[in-house]
Amino acid sequence: MPPRNRTKKRSSSKSPAKRKIRYAVVGLGYIAQIAVLPAFASAKNSELAALVSDDRIKLEKLSKTYEVPRSYSYEDYDECLSSGEIDAVYIALPNNMHHEYTVRACRAGLNVLCEKPMAVTEADCEEMITAAADNAVKLMIGYRLHFERANMEAVELSQSGKLGELRAFNSVFTMQVKEGDIRLQKDLGGGTLYDIGIYCINAARYIFRDEPIEVFGFSANNEEKRFKEVDEMFSAVLRFPEERLASFTTSFGASDISAYQIVGTEGDLRVDPGYEFAADLKHHLTIKGKTRERTFPKRDQFAPELIYFSDCIINDENPEPSGKEGLADVRIIRALYRSAATGQPVRLGDYEKEERPSIEQEIDEPPVKKPELVRAAAPSRQK
Repeated sequence: MPPRNRTKKRSSSKSPAKRKIRYAVVGLGYIAQIAVLPAFASAKNSELAALVSDDRIKLEKLSKTYEVPRSYSYEDYDECLSSGEIDAVYIALPNNMHHEYTVRACRAGLNVLCEKPMAVTEADCEEMITAAADNAVKLMIGYRLHFERANMEAVELSQSGKLGELRAFNSVFTMQVKEGDIRLQKDLGGGTLYDIGIYCINAARYIFRDEPIEVFGFSANNEEKRFKEVDEMFSAVLRFPEERLASFTTSFGASDISAYQIVGTEGDLRVDPGYEFAADLKHHLTIKGKTRERTFPKRDQFAPELIYFSDCIINDENPEPSGKEGLADVRIIRALYRSAATGQPVRLGDYEKEERPSIEQEIDEPPVKKPELVRAAAPSRQK
């Protein structure tokens, strides 16, 4: 295994007393069970100290499986926060609940690692950022690919000049989502952009190292019953400074594709698959007509998030991806839905972003064995 790369600011190996950050995982759905809970085995500076759910069977079985000493219902969430037994929470709830449960944790003086999307509206994102700042706690958004080698090496390659001047980014992220899944429920913050489009938006932003200035979106629906509340498919164009364009298509009603391509004046890089968390990722690099392929073996993409965030808490450093990173994507998502509704492009205001992900954040941890799920199922028909 290659040595871990850390950001230059971090120095976890020098942390006094090898302190562990104690987490409560809030929400025990598919992503929590398949990825977050198993990740604690590799995150040696992090401890799974509590579980929060309204499903008693999940609490009983998962507490036993992972030897978690404390469990709470959502009604007892404040009791969990004030127990003195945890230092941070990992929010793995439906999208519409991220804001409330993050703000409550911040006001209780606890650090928060929140799954993306950060929230459903810009106002909610801003309140989360303010709550963290006002209570002097850390807030990080769970962009797992900011710590993943294939994607961060795509950033390095894009900035190296080997592709020439970057001109275009395009992506397709599609899957078949089962009827009844929370991703298809509007009130829970469902929709293709919030769930998978956010990966395309975020990748375009970290590849171009910039923020879009204008967006145009198109929503489509094949009128199947399962898509009565949310878009079945969405296509978007994002205009970036220096006349660069990013485009992508997402769908909950198509076969599995998870890929993006960066096109420059001298070559292109296709990352296919590019967004998966339980599969090998691949680079297809073409320069002057010659193509070279490289495979990045499957790894645990969630333990690095825990390791990095715990280090930030221990060393009192601000995390990247921060709340500001989460807000950047949500404002674009909201603008795209407005564009689709009006049939007109939407201009975006200036948005300053000082810090962006790089290869220095990459952390390599071995893949986890797929755990047995308790009253949870994969969203896709093909998984």
